[in-house]
Amino acid sequence: MEKKDIKSMTYEELEAEMEALSEKKFRAKQCYEWMHIKLARSFSEMTNLSKDFREKCENLFTFTALEAVEVQESKLDGTKKFLFKLSDGNVVESVWMKYKHGNSVCISSQVGCRMGCRFCASTLDGLERNLLPSEMLDQIYAITRLTGERVSNVVVMGTGEPMDNYDNLLRFIRLLTDENGLHISQRNVTVSTCGIVPKMYELAEEKLQITLALSLHATTDEKRRKLMPIANRYSIEELMGACGNYFEKTGRRITFEYSLVGGVNDTDEDADKLSALARPLGCHVNLIPVNPIKERDFVQSEGARIAAFKNKLEKNKINVTIRREMGRDIDGACGQLRRRHMQR
Repeated sequence: MEKKDIKSMTYEELEAEMEALSEKKFRAKQCYEWMHIKLARSFSEMTNLSKDFREKCENLFTFTALEAVEVQESKLDGTKKFLFKLSDGNVVESVWMKYKHGNSVCISSQVGCRMGCRFCASTLDGLERNLLPSEMLDQIYAITRLTGERVSNVVVMGTGEPMDNYDNLLRFIRLLTDENGLHISQRNVTVSTCGIVPKMYELAEEKLQITLALSLHATTDEKRRKLMPIANRYSIEELMGACGNYFEKTGRRITFEYSLVGGVNDTDEDADKLSALARPLGCHVNLIPVNPIKERDFVQSEGARIAAFKNKLEKNKINVTIRREMGRDIDGACGQLRRRHMQR
């Protein structure tokens, strides 16, 4: 009999499992608290449960507990990058960032990625597999245990395309924000997508209060197709339609992620076109100085050009920030640490 993944179960599913095992209902509450509040890493840590019950659980359920195989800490800003080993030997990376408003963790949603974005190291070796909800959660839980500090913000923006792992993503969000667990506010969760339009419409129907971030990175279909293969499937017009629908259904403002690539998408004309896309939706624009990777010849825009681009957007009454560059001295870009580990 195949074991069930207990850390991916909702509270209600866990209650049903306990009932099926002829256990009292409060066993579900005890197990759930051990997994999602006390952040236990095995059934053996659940010390207020009987040995017989713990052995029964070990025979019936898998218990996801990621192992940190490498941790890098930035000397510049204290950012920590973690490489976690999964039960099947695959590795994924996560980043812990300390801000004045609290600690933020950026997690991966897949092992590898099949989206093929030209400036991203995550996609160079393609997609290996989707992560389970428990594997997404345990990146946060493991980092909380290792740093000894509470996480207040979660960003699903690491390796992988979250919308390409849609069902597991939804379950992960439900578990992460469940009042019986860590209970992180949905408003403190951001999900980034390169723009899988049908899934954006599906997500809008869930009426979640999360922030949706669109990796836009270009202002015309022609430029976007050179940077992002997904643009061959969905036009910017279709993307804006999905963004408008999401805003209308949820009341949540969309964020446009825009990686500035020197000489490619950083002209004044691009800034004006970006303003025209963002203004009708009241979007926030997050400018990202691109992290160069050795496998590609893209370069970061110069500081003066980044500042001029930002100023142009502000003159056009667009809410804009430049993402703080964190962890530049420690394989900061998505996929770099995992790729180096695999090559080694």
